[in-house]
Amino acid sequence: MTREPHSREPLHAAALNQLFVEARTYNGFLDRPVTEDQVRALYDLVKMGPTSANQSPARFVWCMTQDAKERLAACASGTNGEKIRKAPVSVVIGMDLEFHEHLPELFPHTDARSWFTGDQAAREASAFRNSSLQGAYFILAARALGLDTGPMSGFDREAVDRAFFADQPRVTTNFISTLGYGDPSTIFDRSPRPAFERFNRIV
Repeated sequence: MTREPHSREPLHAAALNQLFVEARTYNGFLDRPVTEDQVRALYDLVKMGPTSANQSPARFVWCMTQDAKERLAACASGTNGEKIRKAPVSVVIGMDLEFHEHLPELFPHTDARSWFTGDQAAREASAFRNSSLQGAYFILAARALGLDTGPMSGFDREAVDRAFFADQPRVTTNFISTLGYGDPSTIFDRSPRPAFERFNRIV
């Protein structure tokens, strides 16, 4: 099959602002619902982001009922519990430590499953790396669809695993996030970002 030559142009400033420059992490959200259709559309973008050998190890639990949000909030620390309770949606981003069992379907070009069979350390490292990538895609996909997020790591991972992955012992939690339409009154002024010269080298 002949592929078309690259013809894409850089995104307009408005799109870059929405995705990066003006986008923020929100501590609270407006009283405006997020629908299941929106969640499904969001995931349909996330799944297109690249992962190593199309591993796609992330497993998402979308807490849309108040009961589910309460269960997740009970696993959180500090003020995170209240953020979870009040958000339209809260999300658990998990990672499947046996993702390799799906590789014959997801990466049929070669026997990629054999790369990880019997090597738990390699599976754990790869699941963490690639589910973290998918978590980042989740944040950007939400922004692209006009939504906002509040990713957080203040929680008891074992408690979240018991609450949401008890029936899937091969899956463990990476991080969690809230999702909705951000309330500007809940954020601080943007923290400084380092200049290129500070943390970069061109060699």
